[in-house]
Amino acid sequence: MDLFEYQARDVFEKHGVPVLGGIVATTPAEARAAAEQLGGGTVVVKAQVKTGGRGKAGGVKLAHSPEEAEARAAEILGMDIKGHTVHRVMIAEGAKIAEEFYFSVLLDRAERRYLAMASVEGGVEIEQLAIERPEALARVAVDPMVGIDEAKAKEIVQAAGFAADVADAVVDVVQKLWTVYANEDATLVEVNPLVRTEDGAIIALDGKVTIDENAAFRHAEHAELEDKDAADPLEAKAKGLGLNYVKLDGEVGIIGNGAGLVMSTLDVVAYAGEQYGVGPANFLDIGGGANAEVMANGLDVILGDEQVKSVFVNVFGGITACDEVASGIVQALEILGDSATKPLVVRLDGNNVVEGRRILDEANHPLVTMVDTMDDAAAKAAELAK
Repeated sequence: MDLFEYQARDVFEKHGVPVLGGIVATTPAEARAAAEQLGGGTVVVKAQVKTGGRGKAGGVKLAHSPEEAEARAAEILGMDIKGHTVHRVMIAEGAKIAEEFYFSVLLDRAERRYLAMASVEGGVEIEQLAIERPEALARVAVDPMVGIDEAKAKEIVQAAGFAADVADAVVDVVQKLWTVYANEDATLVEVNPLVRTEDGAIIALDGKVTIDENAAFRHAEHAELEDKDAADPLEAKAKGLGLNYVKLDGEVGIIGNGAGLVMSTLDVVAYAGEQYGVGPANFLDIGGGANAEVMANGLDVILGDEQVKSVFVNVFGGITACDEVASGIVQALEILGDSATKPLVVRLDGNNVVEGRRILDEANHPLVTMVDTMDDAAAKAAELAK
């Protein structure tokens, strides 16, 4: 889950990272009140969207009075920035910047470790710097078992070439940013720019944080950080039902038991659908406990997608046998009743497959078509969707 900048600022402050005051506003009047609350001087009005390039798009503007903050907020609210509509702005205290730096810590999946990156040339697009002048961006591996202690922070600061008069202060901030990363179960903590002000303070002027949703069970408070207004309603419904669901753009709804099987199903449906101009409509993994309630919930979510024209149920019986899945499908269709109107193609294989197929044959539901192989089932589902 990506956080808005104002949320990252609040998380930084919670862990002792030095930040400037910032207040969120959703109307121009609220922006004016926020500027007054911050002292009435120079502030920065910053669009709150989860994408980069806000400054170039006109989503970050200086204001030298509360009245000007109100006017700038009126200009920014409602803007479209790379497909993201601005619904809120952050009114942030201004700073007299002497130098701009860069720091981040992230999950390096390829190397199965963490990676810290730092540069004394912050405030620029770091991707561009990494390509054009890679030597200006220090990359330091971080042992997950140790993290960033004082020794590692000093190594990072030295590798990036920070001047001696700011090194100690940056070392302290880097350790605090690591605390954010570790304690919040983040996969990314980025500050661009990390600045030295004219009075010598080191401040995180902007922040980007991505939180690992797999750790949500450890952080009940993270639920408050979700942008529920922007969530896809079907994904929100599925999440509330405890389903592993991701909305896609196609016409063939997909249900499978196991993430690997579902990913393979997406591939075969995409391939089979090429000749019909259709594709997979979702990822839905019902896991090992494919009972009637779980199956009904899954079908309810998928059939609620207006784009879906057919559904492919692809199950390999293992711990949960095929006869249990077949019974679940039959009972799910009974539970859904008249709300189930789209054809289902069912492919069963594995443990107790003969009994599972017998149950579906006996039920003889008009919406259900059984197909023996995965490829043929995908082709049938694509044909029906067309």
